[in-house]
Amino acid sequence: QVQLVESGGGLVQPGGSLRLSCAASGSIFSINTMAWYRQAPGKQRELVATIFRGGSTNYADSVKGRFTISRDNAKNTGSLQMNSLKPEDTAVYYCNALTIVEGRLTSHWGQGTQVTVSS
Repeated sequence: QVQLVESGGGLVQPGGSLRLSCAASGSIFSINTMAWYRQAPGKQRELVATIFRGGSTNYADSVKGRFTISRDNAKNTGSLQMNSLKPEDTAVYYCNALTIVEGRLTSHWGQGTQVTVSS
């Protein structure tokens, strides 16, 4: 069984920063990709950032230049550094990982962590 544990969410003022962390555990051979999604009330879940095993990254246009995704392949962990936060960044943030478990590529989700950007 694979589990993703997130941490780092909270309340921050506009212009502030937060760092989200995601730790994967279980019978994981490797993590192909790690990604962060977010979902605001009444909105669809959207992809925020993706990082591939080799280190290549993709970002949603709304967060480019402000967010940085990273990973530590040896530790099966990932992070999302969020700077210059805006109220519209308020959402539940979810870590996602595509992993190889028992020879099969599978998708896993964390429970989500609340990020609130407000004065």
